[in-house]
Amino acid sequence: MNPSAHAAETATVIAQTVQQTASANSHTELMTLLVLQLAFIIICARLGGFLFQRFLKLPSVLGELVAGMIIGPYALGAKLPLPGIGPLFATQTIGLPVSSELYAIATIASIILLFLSGLATDLRVFMRYSVIGFLVGLGGLLVSFVLGDFCAIWFGMAPSFMDPAALFLGTISTATSVGITARILTEKHKMSSPEGVTILAGAVIDDVLGIIVLAVVVGMTKVIHAGGTMNWGHVGIVALKALGFWIICTALGLLLARQLTGVLKRFGSPEVIVSISLGLALMLAGVSEMAGLAMIIGAYIMGLSLSRTDVVQELQNSLQGVYDMFVPVFFCVMGMMVDFSAMRKALLFGLVYSLLAIFAKIAGCGIPAYLTKFNFRGALRIGLGMLPRGEVALIVAGIGLSTQCIGQDLFGVAILMTMITTLMAPPLLVKSFHGPAGLRHSVPEAEEKEEVFSVEFASPDIADFLMQRLVRAFQHEEFFVNRLQMEAESYQVRKDDISFTLSREGGQIHVSVPPDQQHIARFMIYEELLSLSDLLEASKNMKSLNAMGSELIGNLF
Repeated sequence: MNPSAHAAETATVIAQTVQQTASANSHTELMTLLVLQLAFIIICARLGGFLFQRFLKLPSVLGELVAGMIIGPYALGAKLPLPGIGPLFATQTIGLPVSSELYAIATIASIILLFLSGLATDLRVFMRYSVIGFLVGLGGLLVSFVLGDFCAIWFGMAPSFMDPAALFLGTISTATSVGITARILTEKHKMSSPEGVTILAGAVIDDVLGIIVLAVVVGMTKVIHAGGTMNWGHVGIVALKALGFWIICTALGLLLARQLTGVLKRFGSPEVIVSISLGLALMLAGVSEMAGLAMIIGAYIMGLSLSRTDVVQELQNSLQGVYDMFVPVFFCVMGMMVDFSAMRKALLFGLVYSLLAIFAKIAGCGIPAYLTKFNFRGALRIGLGMLPRGEVALIVAGIGLSTQCIGQDLFGVAILMTMITTLMAPPLLVKSFHGPAGLRHSVPEAEEKEEVFSVEFASPDIADFLMQRLVRAFQHEEFFVNRLQMEAESYQVRKDDISFTLSREGGQIHVSVPPDQQHIARFMIYEELLSLSDLLEASKNMKSLNAMGSELIGNLF
């Protein structure tokens, strides 16, 4: 071989080896940075949520958002150096302000969040109160969308009603987070009141309609970004495509869900059921994106489809740990993407947008309620109950930012609106329930006011044991049992027209229930007390605990 050729070949091999080594080192550094970022985000998000919930008595989501704002690349994140790597959260020069790896994890978290939201949707309530709930949800959605869209035009943030930025601001404004409202209604013993049930049904329908609107908006913006023009004919086609995808997937999911879970149960492993169900949610989320819609639409459809199956409680319980780990990461990452300097330029717009978002829900949801069977006070309660925005608004804002339909300034405006509405809703809603009934025609007090009775036990452990048995007993009787996101252990129990709340504080179990339904709750608790009595009686035939303990310890020596 020619010496010069051999030398050139050797130099090429050395260069390739150096390049591969450098690439491997780069990947190692990237993974190291991602692990450290996740560690920091998880710790700060959980601490922020805990502090806000425990000491400020505010929803933990606000603490997670604030934690993200503090540690983000526009705040302290850029000033936290890592030896040999650089800042912990450096501002990205292209696209999103956080790394694509972090945003991918946040996207997965949003899919998990909407999958569990679908699992928690009660179709019976949806159908039972569908008429007034549909009017309330539709009214709030239309008024919120129109005011949010036109607000962008009035302030020069968008040139026209059909501009992607205006469309996304309208869509962000339509979202409703009923979790905070459910907590307040439970504490006030108003979950089963006419206002409480209407808010719950309206929020479910609002979520469904809001996701369909998001699908339409995403489809429209993709056409616009591809260089096409949108007219009302195109809008109709996009809307039919989104609605058709929603209806077909939801119908197939509801029809095939029981057969699917029947096949999965043959494996005889709860882990397999949970893993495959979550995998199917991720798959349908990907299919939604391929169809030109948002991923969260597919995730919600899969959750909704499985909500009527007998594995729903197993899915919720098993995925709770995944939820607790990933969802705070999502909210924290959303907070990290707030650019304070860009947001400052749109602060006035953000305040006006937030005020319009408040007015839109109160008027848009309250007026249909007032025109049906509620008086002014009842309509106001329903409007305030639909007021807080939350996870869906942030997810939509994140989609708008990632697709460059909105900039950092408008993303910050969405965060500001979410925080203002979430902060204002609880005190206003509590105050609105001070006073007479909210129905236009008075009903007997016993029909609309819940009563609370309590059962006290010798220790919190016994109360907790009985609470879990009660939950399983109600589920066995085909009640819909939903764990409320509250600091105290609390469940909402529903079936057809029956609705009441179970909560445990220390060694006491409290039951908040309408008088005409008390016999059901009391009978179920009495049955479980009898079972507990039989269990305690059987335990008398056991060896004494001291003797069993002595045997266990004695076998060590």
